[in-house]
Amino acid sequence: MPPVEGDAALFDALSTEAIRPELSELDRWTTIDSVRLFADDQLRVAAAVRDAAAPIAVAVDVIADRMRTGGRLIYIGAGTGGRLAVVDAAEIGPTYGLHGQVVAVVAGGIEGFTERREHYEDVASAGAAGIEILQPTADDVVFGVSASGRTPYVLGGIAAGRAAGSLTIGFACTLSSELGAASDLAIEVATGPEIVAGSTRLKAGSAQKCVLNAISTLVMVRLGRTYGNLMIDAIADNAKLRHRTLRVVVQATGVDDVRASEVLDEAGGNAKIAVVALLAGVSTKRAERALRAAAGQVRYAVSLADARD
Repeated sequence: MPPVEGDAALFDALSTEAIRPELSELDRWTTIDSVRLFADDQLRVAAAVRDAAAPIAVAVDVIADRMRTGGRLIYIGAGTGGRLAVVDAAEIGPTYGLHGQVVAVVAGGIEGFTERREHYEDVASAGAAGIEILQPTADDVVFGVSASGRTPYVLGGIAAGRAAGSLTIGFACTLSSELGAASDLAIEVATGPEIVAGSTRLKAGSAQKCVLNAISTLVMVRLGRTYGNLMIDAIADNAKLRHRTLRVVVQATGVDDVRASEVLDEAGGNAKIAVVALLAGVSTKRAERALRAAAGQVRYAVSLADARD
């Protein structure tokens, strides 16, 4: 049976598939030394992500530009990369109050997230179909995630995105990747050989988690879904989040808990409205209008709000 991603020689040459000869007796190592090995590898991941900061920053800006006008960030991945993309997309609604603009397509569908469906990775047409069903447009970004940069499912999705006029971004954990070459923008984080050869849920998975988190988080910051580093758009639908919302208002405005709670009640529990009202010295209704005019940007809304209420 051929390797899951094509030609054997090319596959074996991938840095993510290389074998580390110094670990040939890993099963005989002490547990404490093995744990330290894992920790040291994670330091190398952080350094590799930092080396790729420039294209990651470009990705943040171009994604934010499109999402600001209603475009979507559409992840497509398979295996570990696809599952991490699903997790990242799923966190955007609860954390930033934004629904439907960050979505993920994973090989094998929901079963591919919870069960073994790796054979879907080989089917480029399935990746294309997964993107096409979302009817992407020129306002959208199709973002492919593949440790090897050669996964047919992801390449098919990127091709479908380009055909629809979407901006395409390819994220691989190896340099000079096929995915990067097929995309408008390449993010390549050279994570190198894994502790367990070919197990790309390790360093490559850590790099994917870090980069996806960085991009989605900083896009939300650019879109005004935070105030400074405060989660001002979180949906407060449990006790913990209600307390956090109150704390956000206190930290952003300097008022005490009693005053913050009063204005939050007037704002229907919306921290962003409460913060603008308190900072600008206006009613919550006027704060809400200012936020609409400022496209949700708190600092801009405060400058727009009329202090004479």
